[in-house]
Amino acid sequence: MALLDIKNLSVSFKGHQGDTHAVRDVSLQVAKGEIVALVGESGSGKSTVAMSVLQLLPYPTAYHSAESRIAYNGQELLGLSDAELRSIRGNRVSMIFQEPMTALNPLHTIFKQISESLFQHQAGLRREDAIAQVRQLLTDVGLEKLHNRLNAMPHELSGGERQRVMIAIAMANKPDLLIADEPTTALDVTVQAQILRLLKGLQQKTGMAILLITHDLTTVRKIADRVLVMQHGEIVETAKTATLFKSPKHPYTQKLLASEPSGAALPLKKKTKTALSTKELRVKYKSNAPLLPWNQTYNEVVKRLGITIPEGSTLGVVGESGSGKSTLGLALLRLIKSEGEIHYHGERLDQRNTAAMRPLRRELQVVFQDPFSSLNPRMTVGQIIEEGLKVHGIGATEAEREVIIDDMLHEVGLDAASKHRYPHEFSGGQRQRISIARAMVLKPKFLVLDEPTSALDLSVQAQIIDLLRDFQQKYGLTYLFISHDLRVVKALSHKVLVMRHGEIVEQGDTAAIFDAPQQDYTRSLISAAFAEKL
Repeated sequence: MALLDIKNLSVSFKGHQGDTHAVRDVSLQVAKGEIVALVGESGSGKSTVAMSVLQLLPYPTAYHSAESRIAYNGQELLGLSDAELRSIRGNRVSMIFQEPMTALNPLHTIFKQISESLFQHQAGLRREDAIAQVRQLLTDVGLEKLHNRLNAMPHELSGGERQRVMIAIAMANKPDLLIADEPTTALDVTVQAQILRLLKGLQQKTGMAILLITHDLTTVRKIADRVLVMQHGEIVETAKTATLFKSPKHPYTQKLLASEPSGAALPLKKKTKTALSTKELRVKYKSNAPLLPWNQTYNEVVKRLGITIPEGSTLGVVGESGSGKSTLGLALLRLIKSEGEIHYHGERLDQRNTAAMRPLRRELQVVFQDPFSSLNPRMTVGQIIEEGLKVHGIGATEAEREVIIDDMLHEVGLDAASKHRYPHEFSGGQRQRISIARAMVLKPKFLVLDEPTSALDLSVQAQIIDLLRDFQQKYGLTYLFISHDLRVVKALSHKVLVMRHGEIVEQGDTAAIFDAPQQDYTRSLISAAFAEKL
């Protein structure tokens, strides 16, 4: 008997303009101790299947067909009461959610959030035992450094650290079935490998089964026993992992396997001006909150960096989570306090206050790492994109702005009708494209791209890279491209900057860095990114 047995699952969502059929007649099984990957492009229905197992969809807006069946260990889940489901959720069946910043409670410490499931399912658990278990879970997911920071809040952690906290929460009660929805999306390549080894090791040690939801075929190849490919809410191909990668049968599967960011950065002009540069750039945060202010200590996140970015070029910034990549990007845009010099086309940005920076905001734009938390949930997509147009006086009338919005949505691969919908109605990858559209619609001169393709499947990654190249060629844009995905960095960047612990480990031309890295750390990143096996 399969541990998870889904039969004839169909899921629809009620809407003002008719119902949307997101999943159609899906059947799949996951045996004990098996790792099954469910792959497909954004919006294919993967996460809807995963959320259906624990009935986490927005009912009654979402509903299943009468023929739908979901059984866990022989027990039918559809139709169970909330009390019956609570005994299963987070205990026997657990889930890693796709976007950690929205899944974690911003008002609760990491200890409270990890231990909540322990106290819920382990009667009589003492606090000191809970602390010991939480520390062990943090060790398991590579966060030993948080042992003495159990009162840290989610916003104090990097994107990768937040994702690992989510994994610790899911693993708290040693579930029989783990549903992992994009568990490595926000992680750098070395930590991706660590997490995959962790999941694989736990699965082998405990006999736990894993249903892996992902758009990352590299991840699938390294860990899964079987693969199911979804398109438009249907499963189009099922095969063992080795068989699928060696001889895919369905045209859509063949397309997915062939879709990978490729090519190289556009050739630069022989004589180019410097768009942006720094000298002795430093960023530091308060590391505690003492009663006596003169006892205050600081954690230096960016340490005396000096970088130069030529006009019309792309500087790729890579490094592990917490290395200071995102902090560097925010400092360059003067969105956080920093020390040292920041020069933009010869002007000192570091000497400008908030009011003096305002005229440059249209030229200096950013695409943030977590698209869901950076999009206003109360505004439609059209309103979100239009907001910048209004602020900067682009488009004299509403009709003119609507044309601009429609064109931009089309360029990032979304239908013009999307402007009437809200962020929660889109998949993770689609939300990232909305974030890119919001920044690109202002036609900036310098753009910080903080993990702009991390939530996208391979085929859309390639489209976004091509789109960024087109914008760069047409408008002479300059990019600071922050990413943990070295394949994407290689396809877009003219130069690469490798960071670790806030310092520059290595920098140089992209070809030189990838073909002949000089530092062990750089070699480890490249090896983790391009290896086919764990």
